[in-house]
Amino acid sequence: MRGTLYIVAAPSGAGKSSIVNACLARDPNICLSISFTSRQPRPGERHAEHYHFISAAEFERMVASGDFFEHARVHGDWKGTARQSVEPQLAAGKDVLLEIDWQGARQVRAKVPDAVSVFILPPSRQALEQRMRARGQDSDETIRRRLDAAREEMSHYGEFDYVIVNEHFDTAVDEMCAIFTASRLRRDAQVARHGKLISALLVD
Repeated sequence: MRGTLYIVAAPSGAGKSSIVNACLARDPNICLSISFTSRQPRPGERHAEHYHFISAAEFERMVASGDFFEHARVHGDWKGTARQSVEPQLAAGKDVLLEIDWQGARQVRAKVPDAVSVFILPPSRQALEQRMRARGQDSDETIRRRLDAAREEMSHYGEFDYVIVNEHFDTAVDEMCAIFTASRLRRDAQVARHGKLISALLVD
């Protein structure tokens, strides 16, 4: 049985990574695809754990070689998902989660129409700005630019299957895990998983 591909997107500062990490800790049946990026690591970020950090030239070489499942320029830097991070795991029956932006999500849905997509929203614009400033990593100009970008990103929420408002963190994690559970209980998934049982139950 082929695994399910989950797409999770959100504006910067909405808490996407924290929610995803909490869900991964709770659900061992999902693995995270580690993206490639041409930006520099932020404090505390480690290569091959948070991202695969490569140069812009190397990234563009991989694009030209068709190595990416999806890719886009985000805040002036390249970011993308390599095919080898996704396809082999799906083929082996593992569920894979992609943390990407709406541009990447659109590319992935075009290639994998049955992917399950989730968009995370902040409870308010003020809360989004507060979370960005709480990081203590960006200048006022960078924050202003990210807030402008967030407004554009949030306008694409309607392209996603599910929407979560991250007002209360624990509730948002519960809601994300509920989406995983519901996805696995879809009829086609259950038929693939329990085909023999269903056939036996219907024997005259």
